[in-house]
Amino acid sequence: DVARDDKGRVTAATLRADGQPVVIGGTEKMSKSKNNGVDPQALVDQYGADTARFFIIFTSPPEQQLEWSDSGVEGAHRFLRRVWAFAHRFATEIRPALPAQRAATLPGALADVRRELHSHLKQANYDLGKHQFNTVASATMKMLNALEKAPADAPAAHAQLVEEGLAILLRVLAPITPHIAHALWREGGFGDDILDAGWPEVDEAALVQDEIELVLQINGKLRGSLTVAADAPREAIEKAALAHEAAVKFMDGKPARKVVVVPGRLVNVVC
Repeated sequence: DVARDDKGRVTAATLRADGQPVVIGGTEKMSKSKNNGVDPQALVDQYGADTARFFIIFTSPPEQQLEWSDSGVEGAHRFLRRVWAFAHRFATEIRPALPAQRAATLPGALADVRRELHSHLKQANYDLGKHQFNTVASATMKMLNALEKAPADAPAAHAQLVEEGLAILLRVLAPITPHIAHALWREGGFGDDILDAGWPEVDEAALVQDEIELVLQINGKLRGSLTVAADAPREAIEKAALAHEAAVKFMDGKPARKVVVVPGRLVNVVC
């Protein structure tokens, strides 16, 4: 047990096993020569090897020191439990709704989730090439968040999205948490061995957006957002901005002196 002051600094500690005080020293790297290594077996026994691996990889870049955190270990364990629960829900509840013939495209909201999945995969591929393994682990958390929020009002299309997304998620997780990834790959009906599956490929077509959302400002102040076609010309964006209800309200009948369009980001109406 650890006691801390009002700034969060450790002031005292006692051993839970026998209540004996623990001498608090400085922070230093673990080293075989200093004989100050910590056996991870207790952590593995309590949470499993995959939790230990995910926590270590996710918490810090390889070139930086890792600050141990019990709450971080518990967070890694909760994430893997979420992956396990979602994969089992796919196998038992979602997979039966899969259509015999996969659709070429998905409806709006599901297409947005698919775009998000492939965007995270593309970033993970880049980070993997840079040996930034902590952000690869972070990408798997973002993928799961995207899959969990996918609307299920169209069961067949939803099942198709989850099948693809879960297959991507498990393959990205496999080098980090090989045991759970292998088990869920088989139980999900994806194949016998995830090592034979190969790394997932980014669908560049999925990343293309039909519509984009722009920030709408009136005289430099945020007043709302504006959705336009991704390839909308400047004139169409200006016209849509001036017709927006927020523009009508905050311009208060004043004429627009100029409309500033920052492509892909914002529209600012100056009056």
